[in-house]
Amino acid sequence: MKQSRTFIPTMREIPTDADIASHQLLLRAGYIRQHMSGVYSFLPLSKKVLRKIENIIREEMESIDAVEVLLPTLQQSELWEETGRWHAYGPELFRIKDRHYRQMALGPTHEEVITSLVRDEVKSYKKLPLTLFQIQTKFRDEKRPRYGLLRGREFIMKDAYSFHSTEESLEEKYSEMKQAYSNIFSRLGLNFRAVIADGGTIGGKGTHEFMALSEIGEDTIAYSDSSQYAANIEMAEVNTDYVKPTEALKELEKVETPDQHTIADVADFLGVEPSKVIKTLIFKVNDELIVVLSRGDHDINEIKLKNALNAPDAILASEAEIEEMLSCKVGSIGPVKLPLDLKVYADHAVKEMVNGVCGANEDGFHLRNANPERDFAIDRFLDIRFIKEGDPSPDGNGTIRFAKGIELGHIFKLGNTYSEAMKATYLDENGVSQPFLMGCYGIGVSRILAAIADQYNDANGLKWPKELSPFDVHLITVNMKDEVQTKLSDELYHLLKSYRYDILHDDRDERAGVKFTDADLIGLPIRITIGKKAQEGIVEVKFRETGETVEWQKEEITEKLQAFFG
Repeated sequence: MKQSRTFIPTMREIPTDADIASHQLLLRAGYIRQHMSGVYSFLPLSKKVLRKIENIIREEMESIDAVEVLLPTLQQSELWEETGRWHAYGPELFRIKDRHYRQMALGPTHEEVITSLVRDEVKSYKKLPLTLFQIQTKFRDEKRPRYGLLRGREFIMKDAYSFHSTEESLEEKYSEMKQAYSNIFSRLGLNFRAVIADGGTIGGKGTHEFMALSEIGEDTIAYSDSSQYAANIEMAEVNTDYVKPTEALKELEKVETPDQHTIADVADFLGVEPSKVIKTLIFKVNDELIVVLSRGDHDINEIKLKNALNAPDAILASEAEIEEMLSCKVGSIGPVKLPLDLKVYADHAVKEMVNGVCGANEDGFHLRNANPERDFAIDRFLDIRFIKEGDPSPDGNGTIRFAKGIELGHIFKLGNTYSEAMKATYLDENGVSQPFLMGCYGIGVSRILAAIADQYNDANGLKWPKELSPFDVHLITVNMKDEVQTKLSDELYHLLKSYRYDILHDDRDERAGVKFTDADLIGLPIRITIGKKAQEGIVEVKFRETGETVEWQKEEITEKLQAFFG
């Protein structure tokens, strides 16, 4: 491809509205352009990278017998109402009406559509298992699109759905998908981790996320420094083997704590560590108020709480609700002498507390020497706190460390969540109607583009892995008015194309400095410069990954390129 004939609008200045390196570089190097907030045009360079990403995904999907389809972007609201997600999904769902005022959605995901399709077409267990996938543009009405392609309103996604007659079949496909995803991200050259995750709005019980490690990641990964354990911090289990202090139980004592409302305030005022204070929170779960306890140095994890109670959500009660129930403000509530019908749930760490401090359910007062079971009852002990860096790993191997990650993929065991709601059934070997068991498997394709740009760059621009680079070689003619240089350039251009290399030839009438700057920005793995030594048949070769520069004779170029590209 002649650079003078393609469309690569590079930029010299850093865009003011791009606040992370990958976003800045994709804009500056002419890969993408913003159309509106959270919506981007993919220009020729990025389209070539995306095609390579998609091909790797297709190869790995087809290797586990997944079949490609293309489902409609416009989805009828009736399907979403069957599963209850028309309202439950929230404002992120783009809702539109046609000229006949029929409600539709721009698809952010396709569970309802694929389930309805298979419901109508697959009637027997003999057609199972079945796995279908697609690569398609999705839509999500993000409240605050940011970080370029990492959180947009329009994005490219691969989603796959599997249908099964047995749990064993679903488990087998889930394992195959997990391995296929690991293969995909390894082939893409990404530094990633597979982590235990939450199902979110998709649903399902078994689920893993695949995270690219990055300082600008929006998710925190808790991982062991000595094993393969890794989980999203929202789902990371906690080792509950706490050591109980040996001190004797003391008499419960009410003490004044004027204007002391936070854990830190109370601990400092009474001269104790925050770990000695019992944090008491009131949540609303299934329209019922409950009490949740944790140690003062721990934080309640609302996702783990709702999952432990099998509830759709867990929301902190309002101050007004708390005052109406307990006649005190938030900073003074505690677990002692609560209303009998109020259920109390506690993190496991509370069970091992001795002579703790808690609110007295009276403004300006706290209780010393409060002990679980003796002074207050607990309905259930649960693992409901956030794991902390330095905690022992839940698998018993090593210590927990934190890292930031960009979510690239997510796999779910949905079970019969959607098939039961949508009455999607098949006849088993006994002729009995059964709901399909389902799996769901997504990859953010356009996110991968940003994640690779995040992990492969330097101060001068992008540094594409050779397997994903939009072109193999950047051929630069320093002076297009020099006949010797242009003749050698044309010769090499056609020679390398005959060897099946994808060549970007900078044949523009620009200064050498402009060409070199653009070449570094674009980030192709090999730059071949034809300059003053063209008369001698010598070219300068720069390796973008290392910055190393060497000289090659024209006769040895193809052999050395073959060695480089393997």
